[in-house]
Amino acid sequence: MIRNYFKIAFRHLNRNKAYAILNVSGLTLGMTCGLLIFLLVKYHLGFDNFHANSERIYRIVTEQHRDNISYTAGVPSPLGKAFRNDYTFAEKVARIATFDELLVTVKQDKEVKKFNEPDGAAFAEEEYFQIFNFPLIEGDIKTALKEPNTGIITERLAKKYFGQQNPINQTFRLENKIDVTVKGVLKDLPINTDQQTEIFISYNTLKQYNEWLGSEDAWGGIQSSMNCYALLRPGVMVSEVEKVFPAYVKKYRPTSKNVHHYKLQPLADVHFDARYSGTMEKKNLWVLTLIGLFLIVTACVNFINLATAQALKLSKEVGVRKVLGSLRGQLFWQFIAQTSLITLIASAAALILSALALPYVNNLFSSQISLNLLSNWQLWLFLTGVIIIVTFLSGSYPGMILARFQPVTALKGKLSQQHIGGFNTRRALIVTQFAISQILIIGMIVIARQMHFAQQSDLGFNKDAVVMIPIVSSPGQAKTVKGKLQQIAGVENVSLCFSAPSSQNNWGATPFYDNRSEEEPFRISMRAADNDYLSTFDLKLVAGRNLFPSDTAKEFLVNETLAKKLNLASPLEMLGKTLKVNGDMSGPIVGIVKDFHDQSFHEEISAVCIPSASDNYNSYAVKINTNNVPATLAAIEKTWSAMHPDQLYNYEFLDEQVALFYETESLMFRLIQAFSVIAIFIGCLGLYGLVSFMAAQKTKEIGIRKVLGSNIPQILWIFGKEFSTLILISFAIASPLAWWAMNHWLAGFKFHIDISAWIFLTAIGATFLIAALTVVYQASKAALLDPVKSLKSE
Repeated sequence: MIRNYFKIAFRHLNRNKAYAILNVSGLTLGMTCGLLIFLLVKYHLGFDNFHANSERIYRIVTEQHRDNISYTAGVPSPLGKAFRNDYTFAEKVARIATFDELLVTVKQDKEVKKFNEPDGAAFAEEEYFQIFNFPLIEGDIKTALKEPNTGIITERLAKKYFGQQNPINQTFRLENKIDVTVKGVLKDLPINTDQQTEIFISYNTLKQYNEWLGSEDAWGGIQSSMNCYALLRPGVMVSEVEKVFPAYVKKYRPTSKNVHHYKLQPLADVHFDARYSGTMEKKNLWVLTLIGLFLIVTACVNFINLATAQALKLSKEVGVRKVLGSLRGQLFWQFIAQTSLITLIASAAALILSALALPYVNNLFSSQISLNLLSNWQLWLFLTGVIIIVTFLSGSYPGMILARFQPVTALKGKLSQQHIGGFNTRRALIVTQFAISQILIIGMIVIARQMHFAQQSDLGFNKDAVVMIPIVSSPGQAKTVKGKLQQIAGVENVSLCFSAPSSQNNWGATPFYDNRSEEEPFRISMRAADNDYLSTFDLKLVAGRNLFPSDTAKEFLVNETLAKKLNLASPLEMLGKTLKVNGDMSGPIVGIVKDFHDQSFHEEISAVCIPSASDNYNSYAVKINTNNVPATLAAIEKTWSAMHPDQLYNYEFLDEQVALFYETESLMFRLIQAFSVIAIFIGCLGLYGLVSFMAAQKTKEIGIRKVLGSNIPQILWIFGKEFSTLILISFAIASPLAWWAMNHWLAGFKFHIDISAWIFLTAIGATFLIAALTVVYQASKAALLDPVKSLKSE
């Protein structure tokens, strides 16, 4: 019986190729999007859940309570040691200090090879590998990081640095500062972990690389690069542990006892918590999941519309089958078999499309997702579930309609809208499809407008044609390099600085103003720089003077927001007053700079100070002329490399750095843009089916109207007015939902656009245009039909 069902279903689809192609196309697109989103969500939810006892692994993080609450994954360097020694809450505690973008030098047979490692290196305590399950394939995990200047590297780096040689006891040099002897080789790290560092150096080497961060007395500062992980003992409550943390602040940093609050962050949250630099927020995964469901439902709606429109053509066949003894159940399951055949074909096509699309998805999300059809049982479980649900969701309603046809009525060809389920159901389905499409279109327009606003607004400084190059030498040599760079044709200005005015590389400190006895209840953002900083970035000096061109004078420029934070009536009151930051950096305020955006539009403008502090310069900021950029860049590289023959040259344009602030928004825009196009396309397939149904129902009416003198535009309007109403209804549903969702999204920006009426008008206009083309294409066939044939149709 089942074989017969599928045999008949195949014959039916073969006779109705256009119907089959439309259904398979809609379901394939919907299922492809659903499958890709499933793979993406599964990939991110699997981060770091493979460690034994992962539910007991926590990271100690810091909340800083001032005029607002700021969050960092960093903790004071000595905290981990004190927590390990003072309490028994944890089985293991490990500190790890991570540094990105490092130079590794390897000597091989008189040849010196240089490697730039974007993921850098980590200085880790040996307990780190007793908390996390990263197995060694060579060496002893208990002793590999015990002695100074010893390290562990991954299998991939071992081959990269030493080829076929045994890497154990081989040596490499890090940043031309420290030599490291390899004592262990890690199995290559899995793709689904946030711990992506491939070079681990013993923690007791850290002081050689960064004396302050490696100090056991450095309770006064917090760097995000210093992390601390703990494996809690079974039964230990998080709230119990967090109760003891205030004692550390009171004991070691009494001036910050009301500011610094340490918390335990579960390992499962590390990947998702954006406050602590998580890479994928869970709310974005929920949005993607919702869009995936929408697209699958839209594809099912499209199928139902096309199937019920097709029911008229099947009416006589159903009548004959009923006369010959077919039962309702048999007719129902016959249609379910036909639906399942279409769904299986669509599933196979979706798998092929997903495999073709995965490289683009991986590039877009910087992920490493693969189908793994032979071992990925969750994928097959998901696909089986989708096939079953889609088959019954799409096939049940049309199947029940066909099964309840009266044989006499069906054989006479006198079926009406009421016989095949009425028109209202199909109207509701079309409204659902286009409401989803319009929500996506409105969201796409709002995100695009906000991104344009963020990228084109006046930031208070110039970000264009500015090249940022790292400083890798002493302050004296950096000044010499600056002088040589200024001599290059095409270079307009050069500044030595800690970072650009707007940067993700932030240095914050608590200020003391005008010899007040207590520190201020807010953080000040530090932008150490020389006297060319203002002219290089076109920062506006509104009062006072610029910094002196001196390496010894300690003085400050500050922005206007600092005056607001200090509750001063005018920024001019700050001129000549003393500012003290970072414990020992003190000097007069000599100039006031007009406010500029020092962070993304997600954040308020911070209080900023620009001290002249040559020991803290990290970058050359080079303003170039845009007339001959390639030649200028080549000359800059040649000059820099001549001064640093043992280093690898790299640079980045400032506008590219600023664009990274909105990387997530850019990603969501491209996804919603793609999904909007797919949703509209699927919706148009459903609309095509509904117009086909109407044309079949109104064939005789159209013939009579043509005989009585109606022209083609008048006949087209019969179809157009129906669907105009449906689109307006869908717009009425979509608009408030989209308005609420996008206002909620914009609330994450301190500086944002307003949602104006033209955005909604654009969305409905685009929908009208696309729907009109679909309706006109199909309705014109009915309008152009010979009225004689139309009148004979019944």
